[in-house]
Amino acid sequence: MDDVVEFVSSKGPFVLVLMILAAWFWPGTRIERDQRQWGGIAATIAASLALAINQGIIRVWDRPRPFEAHHVVLLLKPSPDPSFPSDHATFAFAVAVALFLAWRRLGIAALVIAVLISVSRVYVGEHYLGDVVAGALIGSVTAIAVYQLKSIATPLIDPPMRLARRVRLA
Repeated sequence: MDDVVEFVSSKGPFVLVLMILAAWFWPGTRIERDQRQWGGIAATIAASLALAINQGIIRVWDRPRPFEAHHVVLLLKPSPDPSFPSDHATFAFAVAVALFLAWRRLGIAALVIAVLISVSRVYVGEHYLGDVVAGALIGSVTAIAVYQLKSIATPLIDPPMRLARRVRLA
């Protein structure tokens, strides 16, 4: 069990990145692909913004990690950053919610992975439950906000997207 949880905790975010790539390159009509590609763009922007928000929070709230405050058996190399909020949960939910808004089926799978990543971070002793819940909320709210800004972002995104389509990258 420990090996599975360690794997999910450390490699789960990479699975979410692969899901963004799957959404980007999955075949379909132009409308379907545009929708999924906007989901990938929104996931990337949301994850970046949400992690930046986390950096601001940890400057104000320096909560020690569980392994610093309690006797625990560590399953991963200890992180030097403060515990609150969880960057892993923030990233996972920002990506998963953005993918869910763009493509329900892939988004549901991404949300399951985000939950598993979050639970695994508590299990391995890196975070308290409140840390991952806060990270999930920050990531989710950021993803919803970014996704809603599509009409504002479209004029900025269209020129590079046209170029990407010409060279068969979109």
